[in-house]
Amino acid sequence: MFGIGGGEFFLIIIVVLMLFGSDKIPEIARTLGKGMQQLKNATNDIKSEIHNSAGIEDIKKTFTEIGSEDVSKDITGEIEKMKEHIEDTSGPIKRIR
Repeated sequence: MFGIGGGEFFLIIIVVLMLFGSDKIPEIARTLGKGMQQLKNATNDIKSEIHNSAGIEDIKKTFTEIGSEDVSKDITGEIEKMKEHIEDTSGPIKRIR
């Protein structure tokens, strides 16, 4: 657990008991629990906000409306153009070797 062994964990518990006393430890644990819950809620809120702002559903609708075949043909065409440009550029370099 977090890279600490049993003996080290026991020592930490003893030090906490001596510093805060046994009556304060439940209050500290509750406060830490509430803090962790707030952090988890904030993280979930941020995730949902990013998901909503990305508009994943809108993007999916756009691609289905356009038609995936048209999009893939456009992408394939652009890839072929780039291959031709690379071949044109690298052709003289290959001949020099």
